[in-house]
Amino acid sequence: MENQFFVDSEHLSPEALEKKHRLENEPSFRKNHMEYLPGMEIIESDVCENVMSQMNSYDYSKYTADDVKAALEHTTCTIEDFKALLSPAAEPFLEQIAERARLETSKHFGNTVYLFTPLYIANYCENYCVYCGFNCYNHIKRMKLNMEQIEKEMKVIADSGMEEILILTGESRGLSNVEYIGEACKLARKYFRMVGLEIYPVNTDEYRYLHECGADYVTVFQETYDTDKYEKLHLLGHKRVWPYRFDAQERALRGGMRGVAFSALLGLSDFHKDALASALHVYYLQRKYPHAEMSLSCPRLRPIINNDKINPLDVHEKQLCQVLCAYRIFLPYVGITVSSRESAEFRNGIVKIAATKVSAGVSTGIGDHESKYTGKESEAVQGDEQFEIDDNRSLDKMYKDIADEGLQPVLNDYLYV
Repeated sequence: MENQFFVDSEHLSPEALEKKHRLENEPSFRKNHMEYLPGMEIIESDVCENVMSQMNSYDYSKYTADDVKAALEHTTCTIEDFKALLSPAAEPFLEQIAERARLETSKHFGNTVYLFTPLYIANYCENYCVYCGFNCYNHIKRMKLNMEQIEKEMKVIADSGMEEILILTGESRGLSNVEYIGEACKLARKYFRMVGLEIYPVNTDEYRYLHECGADYVTVFQETYDTDKYEKLHLLGHKRVWPYRFDAQERALRGGMRGVAFSALLGLSDFHKDALASALHVYYLQRKYPHAEMSLSCPRLRPIINNDKINPLDVHEKQLCQVLCAYRIFLPYVGITVSSRESAEFRNGIVKIAATKVSAGVSTGIGDHESKYTGKESEAVQGDEQFEIDDNRSLDKMYKDIADEGLQPVLNDYLYV
């Protein structure tokens, strides 16, 4: 269990420590992370093999300045070109890479920037992911909103003018089951034009049910594509099963979802390889499901509550910019989201170059939108946040800042007929 992220027993509450000892004595503790658990759907797909073979063979140290120059000269960016643009050899060419990315963004998205906000409806979790504020051993305020509370939060958000919402839960089937999430989707349809989900991975028939309830797209963070590092970071729970998580987006598309989103959490492992694998995950699924809308996020590890010992593998802003620009050049039609984990200054700059979507009015806590949006104290007991955000701007402030940059903020671009 030795790894740089592990939470020592001395930092756990007595209740969490007792739970830790009990769970570690269960037969499933530290089960092989590549083996499926009962009830997990297995699909036949070659996407994983294609992605992992490319990632495992990627030696980014071999690429040279000439490779980067050649990649920038090509009209179409190949996988080899993309590898060069992600490599350390590309760092001195960041200005040229950013200019190429800006041209691609302008060509396919014009000057538009899409806005959305997340809504966490529960923070109960059955996984032990040692870098996450929601992990099952963390002694935090847990909360699950009921439907009346969810609707109240949604109305507060909708009254601000927001038209797209992303519904999130902790990863607990027991306390946030599919039916509960489905009812939340039905409520969201009353208030929003676009409804996204960021929940635990489920089977194809469950994605189909959630789509019928009103969900448009599904976001799943693979966290890291490095299976060895993944095993060390995910010690317990359904999330520990790496291949089931990898295939989540494909199951969602088979279940009828209109769109899917992908991400690695940069800083957990070698970001060059994780960035390569994330983009290739999109690339290969794009070719199997050309009708689907796909997008990429590029979050970096952030501080979490009750753990001041996280020591991530640093990914600096210039490297993050390099990754985002390489994504845009390699996947010119794909949406790119930059979250509130990043600073306002960085987000203001990157939307003029490569990003097409940003969150606004963000809270990663549970049940606190009324107090944050209106200044009124909520009657509900609020649940703790998943991680600390950096950019706290409201929708009005974000909208104005984007417009002041000469861009067009967009709240919705999709109508059901």
